[in-house]
Amino acid sequence: MSEIYFYKWVVTSQVFFRSKYCYALVNVRPLVPGHVLVVPLRTSVLRLADLSWEESTDYMNTIQLIHKFIQQTYKADALNIAIQDGPESGQSVPHLHTHIIPRHKDDGWGDSIYKALEQSDLEEEYKEFFARKKAYRDHHGAELEQKDADRVDRSAEDMAQETESLRRQLSAYIADIDRQRREDAVATHFDFERVLHDKSY
Repeated sequence: MSEIYFYKWVVTSQVFFRSKYCYALVNVRPLVPGHVLVVPLRTSVLRLADLSWEESTDYMNTIQLIHKFIQQTYKADALNIAIQDGPESGQSVPHLHTHIIPRHKDDGWGDSIYKALEQSDLEEEYKEFFARKKAYRDHHGAELEQKDADRVDRSAEDMAQETESLRRQLSAYIADIDRQRREDAVATHFDFERVLHDKSY
């Protein structure tokens, strides 16, 4: 396998997932444990609009996969999914990347745990979302205020351990998803066969 670059830096040893057009890697300076990045393989992709149609589809699918995986692995109550698209937005590396940051009600950064409703009521969900947002801002101030200078780079060994751990866990997670899809397909096929042979329909 050829080397993987994030802008001009070789990050192959930090990569725990690779798809056709992008990859996910552990962060050298995570805001919280589990803060990872999703990045296109092509280093000439500076901004989101630079992705081709195929890359864009793969990129979003990867973000969704890693989102679900990080949420489950770090038992997150919520996640920040962030793209800083251009230098005026705060983008510090000229290579598109998406931050996936697990959040917990008691992490000192985030909202209270979202209450699951027995019956989906979108209006109530909106009210609770905005109430949580207001409570967070009233209590914590601006989102993710930690200054970059206060963050410390991790060692290569620390990142290699996390990379290997996430590789193993993601592999098991994908196997579970595949198994569940196969079981669902068998159940759907069984129900379809039953309907075809049931004379009462």
